[in-house]
Amino acid sequence: MRPERSGNLRGAALMAAAAVLFAAEVLMIRWMTLRGIPVEVQLFARALGQLLWVTPRIATSGLAVFRTRRLPMHALRGLSSLICWGLYYYSFTRLDMATGTVLSFTNVMFTTLLAGPVLGERVDRWRWFGTIAGLLGVAVMLRPGAQVDVLGAAAAIVAAIAWCGITLSSRALTRTDATLTVLAWVGVFTSLGVLPLAVRAWVPLELVDLGLLLVIATVMPGIIFLVTEALRHGEASAIAPFQYLRLVVVAIAGWAIFGELPDAWGWLGAAIILSGALVITVAEARRR
Repeated sequence: MRPERSGNLRGAALMAAAAVLFAAEVLMIRWMTLRGIPVEVQLFARALGQLLWVTPRIATSGLAVFRTRRLPMHALRGLSSLICWGLYYYSFTRLDMATGTVLSFTNVMFTTLLAGPVLGERVDRWRWFGTIAGLLGVAVMLRPGAQVDVLGAAAAIVAAIAWCGITLSSRALTRTDATLTVLAWVGVFTSLGVLPLAVRAWVPLELVDLGLLLVIATVMPGIIFLVTEALRHGEASAIAPFQYLRLVVVAIAGWAIFGELPDAWGWLGAAIILSGALVITVAEARRR
């Protein structure tokens, strides 16, 4: 087997694993919400987990992992993460899991819209085509009379817009700072940002609830690790589309466990959004 093919297979497997883990996080959000764990507390566990992942580096090299000359940019990324994940988690308390997941894919469209004016990137016709298609898909899903919770949909779309802040600030930061430095600072800013809300929303928790929060804190930051390793081993154009596997997992789980299914128009809008996101993802990967 040729080395590049072997690398692509490994990268595809890692990206698929990240997609499954992403889907598992959605299931856990729904489970924790049904158990009465406040979203604010869920978010604090998720934010604190990012700090836990850099703890080994702090133990070996001290606070050097926090060394940076771009603290304002880290603060911007932290704020973007706080808004994005807060609204992303909240959206799944009001939307079925498939709809919430599909709307989260619109982040690639909004990133395309901002990449030109913010980063000065040239946006080719394929990325514009995918963006327009994706926005059309949103219009189909949220058409007048659609059985979609408006507040939940708005939260999902604003979360996708905030994801652009994460993407664009990350691109800027990785030019000068190490990945662990970025993770460390985003953990600091998001943990401090959500802590007052988590304290205010705190309710007595059972042992099972604490176990779920521990899983969120220790396992879910692995999504970033898996995606990074996938891109390290395989060609981006070959493996990036595997991230959309999470929609399949989420849709099947939502139907099997919670009896959730979007209507026909919802599936049509989802297909259009997914197609647009796939076009942009492949075009972006080939550009790099």
